[in-house]
Amino acid sequence: MKKFLSGLSGLFVLAAESAHAAQEDGAISMVPAASALAEEVHFFHNGILLPIITVICLLVLALLLVVILRFNVKANPEPNRFSHNTLIEIIWTGVPILILLVIALPSFELLFKEDVTPDGKQVAARGDGQTVDFVFPNDFPESRMVARPDHLQVIVDDGATRTTLKHRRDFRVEGWGETNLVVSLNEPAPAGASVILRGGRSTQNVSSCPMAKRYIDSCEKEVVLAPTMTLKVNGYQWGWSYSYPDFGDFEYSSNMLPEEQTTPELYRFEVDNRVLVPVGETIRVTTTARDVIHSWAIPSFAIKIDAVPGRINETWFRAEQEDVYYGQCSEICGVKHSFMPIAVEVVSRPEFEAWVDSQRALAGLDPMFETDMMKLAQGPVAGAAAE
Repeated sequence: MKKFLSGLSGLFVLAAESAHAAQEDGAISMVPAASALAEEVHFFHNGILLPIITVICLLVLALLLVVILRFNVKANPEPNRFSHNTLIEIIWTGVPILILLVIALPSFELLFKEDVTPDGKQVAARGDGQTVDFVFPNDFPESRMVARPDHLQVIVDDGATRTTLKHRRDFRVEGWGETNLVVSLNEPAPAGASVILRGGRSTQNVSSCPMAKRYIDSCEKEVVLAPTMTLKVNGYQWGWSYSYPDFGDFEYSSNMLPEEQTTPELYRFEVDNRVLVPVGETIRVTTTARDVIHSWAIPSFAIKIDAVPGRINETWFRAEQEDVYYGQCSEICGVKHSFMPIAVEVVSRPEFEAWVDSQRALAGLDPMFETDMMKLAQGPVAGAAAE
């Protein structure tokens, strides 16, 4: 029981600052965010919910103290007799409604971001030092078309610096909500520089946005691109299986490592075969289960989605830095519920492609990314699933 409670509580205190994350004794804060969406979830908790509940608790405490000190039998031997107070009833009805509105409005936006898989896209052109007009194909469904400035990013990359331009100050747009948007730069891009147009309805705060700006919702927004891959998750008693349909649909299982094969800090968190995903890319996750309901949860990405037999659920995440992130099954699913850890390793794109080729080789498939020269230089790919 002690190990079970230790493992369960450790889920919320695993540091995500190194690949060898360890439990932090006595920690009460949430696991450090590893994505911009997770940072927004943390801000909603720490910047909105926590101050509200703190004020409510202090107010209730103050009222209790007033009642205890002022209306006890010694201080008030003759109690007042009245049936109601209209002003007080208006206040205790109206104020909670306002509080709920303050909580509901940002929470709806956050829930929408987590529920809707991004569909953003980008097009690139080469600057020649003269051209200022560029076209962005706005060929989304009508309800998802780029229709306002925060749905569009214009980026100029000259190889040395990458600059996100400001609407009106650096460029103008014609045709909001139409099939093609015409983006006109105020100054032509340098010859040889890349002009990147990125558009979509799914946006999030940039990771560097300071807390003060988040309170007044003035953070710079960035468009989230559509998923580059799908990760299929299948829960079972007592582990997970993963497959990558975009890369040959190879499949492998992932189970908790025995205590003697890992460290005390990572026992109940480390697995024999980790999930590998590329850094900085949107990952679509679909979940289901073979037997009972499980739940695939990674606190660092602020995602938790049920895996239900006979049903496909979907979510997404985008990891901002390379590392290993841990989670656990978060739906009580039986006697070994606490023996279903999750480990996601975020790596560079080249490392991810090399891993995909190794998995394809194990499945008897030809490499997907290696060139013929690399095959000759390296020989046949061999190895086990991600360790």
